Amino acid sequence: MRRLLLCTLLLAATFTAKAQVSYTEMVKMNREAASSYIAPASLIPLAGTDKCMNFEHNKVILRDYTNPLEAGEVVLTALNTDHQIFSYSKSPDGTMAIYEVVDNGVFPRREIYRHSYTSIYYIAFPDGSTARIDDVRDISFSPDNKYLAMSYYNDLFLYNLETNAIYNITDDGKWNHIINGTTDWVYEEEYGFTKAYAFSPDGKEIAYLKFDESNVPEFEMMRFDNTLYNKAYSFKYPKAGDCNSRVTLHVYNIETQETRQIFTGEETDQYIPRIDYTPAGNLFYYRVNRLQNHFEVIMVEKDGTQKRIYDEQDERYVERPNESNITFIDQERFIVREETSAGWFHLYLHSVEKGRIGTITSGEWEVTEIVGMSPNKKTIYYMSTEKSPEERHLYSIGINGKNKKCLLSKPGYWRVSPSANMNYFAAEHSATDCYPTAAIYDTKGQEVCTLMLEPATTEQPKFQRQYYTFTTERGDELTYYLIYPEAFDASKRYPVLMTQYSGPGSQQIANRHTYDWEETLAHNGYIVACCDARGTGYRGEEFKKVTYADLGKCEVEDQISFAHHLASQEFIDNERIGIYGWSFGGFMALNCALKGDGIFKMAIAVAPVTSWRYYDTIYTEIYNGLPQDNPRGYDENSPITHAHRLSDKTRLLIIHGTADDNVHFQNAMEMCRALNRAGKQYDMMVYPDQNHSMRPHDMTNVRQKMVDYCLENL
Repeated sequence: MRRLLLCTLLLAATFTAKAQVSYTEMVKMNREAASSYIAPASLIPLAGTDKCMNFEHNKVILRDYTNPLEAGEVVLTALNTDHQIFSYSKSPDGTMAIYEVVDNGVFPRREIYRHSYTSIYYIAFPDGSTARIDDVRDISFSPDNKYLAMSYYNDLFLYNLETNAIYNITDDGKWNHIINGTTDWVYEEEYGFTKAYAFSPDGKEIAYLKFDESNVPEFEMMRFDNTLYNKAYSFKYPKAGDCNSRVTLHVYNIETQETRQIFTGEETDQYIPRIDYTPAGNLFYYRVNRLQNHFEVIMVEKDGTQKRIYDEQDERYVERPNESNITFIDQERFIVREETSAGWFHLYLHSVEKGRIGTITSGEWEVTEIVGMSPNKKTIYYMSTEKSPEERHLYSIGINGKNKKCLLSKPGYWRVSPSANMNYFAAEHSATDCYPTAAIYDTKGQEVCTLMLEPATTEQPKFQRQYYTFTTERGDELTYYLIYPEAFDASKRYPVLMTQYSGPGSQQIANRHTYDWEETLAHNGYIVACCDARGTGYRGEEFKKVTYADLGKCEVEDQISFAHHLASQEFIDNERIGIYGWSFGGFMALNCALKGDGIFKMAIAVAPVTSWRYYDTIYTEIYNGLPQDNPRGYDENSPITHAHRLSDKTRLLIIHGTADDNVHFQNAMEMCRALNRAGKQYDMMVYPDQNHSMRPHDMTNVRQKMVDYCLENL
């Protein structure tokens, strides 16, 4: 009792705490303060038009981009009034559609991993009839409107829309052995796609990837699921240095029903992260070597010969490619978004025959996304960091690099969804000092109409980010933000929670309005702080790649330097600094707590990687090399190695879901083993059968747990 009274008196001496606000109360307050609007990403562009579609319960409504709030044309009504449509796509000729529905509150999708799922699809035919297909994935129309392709139990199938016949393209699919037309776990997680097939433009053939994961080590994850006997769920997961799937490329001729394999090089231990067809009808594929420092684009000529049309190499690594790396303009020319030439992501014009033709954008800033091209193919629309690394703005520029214009220039963070004909942009804007708003803009950047369902609030967010920089003892200038509590008084001293992720190429410091559980602490009288360490993105290649082969070293140094910088501020209680992180951020929070020599009073690590030896090949090896070649880079920066350094001054909470297929529960268990052997005390919260995001049940619970832990221990 005496000790409790002393703690209470010390608390009163530093700041006056308000009545505690829960996480759910904070979320409610934010929702009530912000105005509602139609999310730009929810508007589905209709090909060949300046119209868009969205959903109203069991109907799909067609509207004009210049009047999206007005009553539109009903283009589809679900069969049952209890159905609620939530996804919809039309055939290329617009006569058919596939859609998904929530049926009497039952969601049809069955999640597999982060991006993958099977679902129930309805097909709407021109005559008004409907067909239903169950438990398939990655479904799409052929360009000639004759077929639907889909994956079913590791095999690729075609559905003839004229005859209603379904037949298989492959028949050797087998769980944990062979996958056809969709990806294995590591491609899905790290390359971010699951549909591993592509139709030719004329619809006469379909190219697909085959994953032979027979030699990939199998990982077992325990499932409890409220059953009397728990069961192990086994899946193929290649950890750093181990065998990947052997991936091969095949082409199926729909008319002859014959399949041929495409030679992709002598090296089989490589990645093929994209396949597609050029506008001229030539198949092309990406090829990346195992070390991920050599990226090529290979085109297959009509006679079967192959030609390398793009080549990028770096002594460290080439950032993981995706479909945005190559954008075809016409049959001959394409745009490349590339980092290694200038040290910043920029756009370059290339020719299939001549190679690089010229530079389109340049400067010490980055093109973050190609939004699209004008119908005449002379103007490119893109998002960039030119005004500030913390902001995103829409620009236009000619493919010759001339006539650059900033179309959406209001300070803050813009997200843009264009119309199919690229005449309009549905855009969302926010900044730290304003709630999100949304509107339709034309190609001159002029607002056409609002997407706000109610007048935009003039109220400013109560807890805004204030941005600063500081220089570490190593001479690196870093950017950070602080969120101050209400009625902040600089003459008082406040506890502070450092929140961070710090992963390669990531960004936390951005001028936009977002909120998560940390803001609850600001409601309760705490300061929230965040700093982007070296290794994070949008500040140039050298700033990002300095962490190569030493993942976790520079980042931890910077976060500890940030903690010391905060401790030097007169309004910070230097004995009440905490740190939090999730996933890579959890890895960081652990390392900082262990190497911080007691500067952190509290640390929370959620779903942390505790050794990069436990994580997957693609992500880990691109940044840290192979463990066989770089054992020091793996072990010296592992928090397991430093468990003995946990200070008695630091309260540590480890949180993990037992069904985390991404960062396995094994990571937490091995960290616990090391802490136990070192005789250290810590706290733990385990979420049975929850995945990396604490889904499907505990997303709110885990956030309230972290709020409570901070209030009790910081």
